[in-house]
Amino acid sequence: MSDPTAKYSITMPRDIAEAAKARGGPSGLSAYVSAAVARQIERDDLNELIQVAEAEHGPVTEEEIQALRDQLHHARREQARGGKNTA
Repeated sequence: MSDPTAKYSITMPRDIAEAAKARGGPSGLSAYVSAAVARQIERDDLNELIQVAEAEHGPVTEEEIQALRDQLHHARREQARGGKNTA
């Protein structure tokens, strides 16, 4: 069960509001905006976590990022093949 809702008044550019309204579909503008704000909060939380981790352990290098991307791509290929090892 989600938290109780409250009504808020916000101001945004008309074109953004109209695009959000159109994409909100049957759920409506409020649901669309709520989901967008929730995603932004998740991103902000992740950025804060990264900052804390980098302060403690130093920044992540491009090589480390690429190695993890390679692992992810490999895992996705394996998953797409149903986990079958063709090598």
